Amino acid sequence: MDRLRPRNREVFSGFTNAEIEKMKNFLNEPKGVTWGREFYQKLAGSFNRSTGRAGKPVIKWTEIEGWFQARLLDLPQVPNSELMVSKCKEVDVMQDPSELEFEAKSSKDGAWYDVEAFLAHRFLSTGEAEVHVRFVGFGAEEDEWINIKSSVRQRSIPLENTECSNLNVGDSVLCFQERRDQAIYFDAQIVEIQRRMHDIRGCRCLILIRYDHDNSEERVRLRRLCRRAKY
Repeated sequence: MDRLRPRNREVFSGFTNAEIEKMKNFLNEPKGVTWGREFYQKLAGSFNRSTGRAGKPVIKWTEIEGWFQARLLDLPQVPNSELMVSKCKEVDVMQDPSELEFEAKSSKDGAWYDVEAFLAHRFLSTGEAEVHVRFVGFGAEEDEWINIKSSVRQRSIPLENTECSNLNVGDSVLCFQERRDQAIYFDAQIVEIQRRMHDIRGCRCLILIRYDHDNSEERVRLRRLCRRAKY
C-alpha cells in the first residue's frame, strides 16, 4: 500500500462548550455501545439545528468523528466511568484532533497501514477497546477491528536526509520492507549504523535494522525509515 505523505486535513476547533460537554457524555456510555458514521451524522445534525450554533459554521460529521478518534485513543483499557470523566477533563489541552493522523497494525500480516477512517468502536467483555478501521487505499472488504492500545498509534513520519545524525543503535523505527511480492511497513530496531558522507543524492549512511515480527535483518538507506511518533 502506498503511504500518502503528507495528508493535510482542515483544522476545526469551533465546537461550543455545550457541544463538547454533550460529546464527553457519550464517552461514559456502557460497554457494548458502538459508534459509527450514522451516529456522527445524527449528532452533527443535532448540533447544526440547535440555537447555540446560530451564526456559527456548519459542523461536518467527520469533524465530530475526529474529536472522538483522538479521545478514544486516550481512554484507559478498562472503561471505568470515573476514569473516563477524568480523561475527558484532560482533553482540553490536547492537540486539535483534526491535526492528527493515525496508523494501525493489520492482524493479517502484522504490517502498519495509514488509517482512512475509524468507522465504529466497541468494548469487549474483557474491557479492552477496539475500533473498526478502514485503511487508506483499501475498500470495505479489508476493514478490520483493531485493538486500540496495542495496534493504533499516531502516524510515523519519514526521516529527512539531515536526521541521520539523530539516530542511535537501539532506536525503534518503522521500515519500508520491499520484497518481490509486497512492499509494506514493519516495526524494526536499529542494530548498527555505518555513517557516511552525504552527497548530492542526500544521506548515504547504511543502517542495519532488525524487524520485530520475524527478527530478520537488512541494511537500508535512511529514505526507507520513518520516525515513530511519541506521545
